[in-house]
Amino acid sequence: MKSASANRRMTLLVMRDAQHSVKQIHLSKPLLMAVPAAAVLSLSGLILALQAHSSQVISQLEQKVSLENAKSLQLQSSVNSREQSIERLQNEIIKLSTQAKDMQLKMQRVDELEQQLQQFIEKHGTGMITGDSADKASSLSWDASQHIGGEFIAVHDNEMLDLAQETKDDFQEIQELLKTMESTVPDTLQKAQETQRLIAGNPTLWPTESRVMTSSFGYRTDPFTGKAAFHAGIDIAGDNGGPVYAAGAGKVTTADQSGARGRYVVIEHPNGLQTWYMHLSKVLVKEGESVDKGDKIALLGSTGRSTGPHLHFQVVKQDRPVNPLPYIRPESSEFN
Repeated sequence: MKSASANRRMTLLVMRDAQHSVKQIHLSKPLLMAVPAAAVLSLSGLILALQAHSSQVISQLEQKVSLENAKSLQLQSSVNSREQSIERLQNEIIKLSTQAKDMQLKMQRVDELEQQLQQFIEKHGTGMITGDSADKASSLSWDASQHIGGEFIAVHDNEMLDLAQETKDDFQEIQELLKTMESTVPDTLQKAQETQRLIAGNPTLWPTESRVMTSSFGYRTDPFTGKAAFHAGIDIAGDNGGPVYAAGAGKVTTADQSGARGRYVVIEHPNGLQTWYMHLSKVLVKEGESVDKGDKIALLGSTGRSTGPHLHFQVVKQDRPVNPLPYIRPESSEFN
């Protein structure tokens, strides 16, 4: 029995060094086998725990990677959107720059027209505007809707910034032009309207369809007395009832009848001028009425002191009759 028990035990010899005695440790076989088994189980548990922890760490890393990928995609989308916005902004800047250039040309054209208008006013002797006219080449116009081409040359950001600044400067210049025009154009238009009124009121239109002049301005032999007399106008022969036209725009100051003049009309024009129309068969206007150059105002006749159908036409300047021929000419009539 003791022998069997001895067979189930094992002795471990522990030797520290040569100077120390050998220690003996007696262990039973089951215990000796249990220790490695426990070590194996502990190691297995540690390995399993490490695997579980690793799996958890890997899962967390995968989640982080997925989150970073999502952020990266979102960032890429934002970058793409930003690039599209920048591209649209660049296109708008280019379009705005083109519009600014076009607007500048149009503004220069308007300014040129104003200068031409001022020249026109000066040419017609109003004496209201002084100054030199600037020569400007601004007859170009733009139509960017079709028929365009050329090679592609990329635009850099700094170039777009320069273009944006240039466009800003262009609009600033346009704004200054507008301010200048806002102050000068109304005055120019008023002067132009005055010039137009003076031109329209200047009696330059031949007053009848007939071109037959039977008596001139100045001294002549009176057809009734045979004596020398002063003739204050010109006589234009014509058909009885023929139209008589206003030589210039103005206001009818007289539409009356007298023994010598017969039926007659007096029109007042700018610059102290008047035109007189005598020996009419019928008057078609009333006193106080405004007429335009070329308006039909009466019918030719032979009323008053007259030897036959004709129009006595005279021009009065500052209450004195003057020769009408420097004002009207047969070729100046629109009825040629």
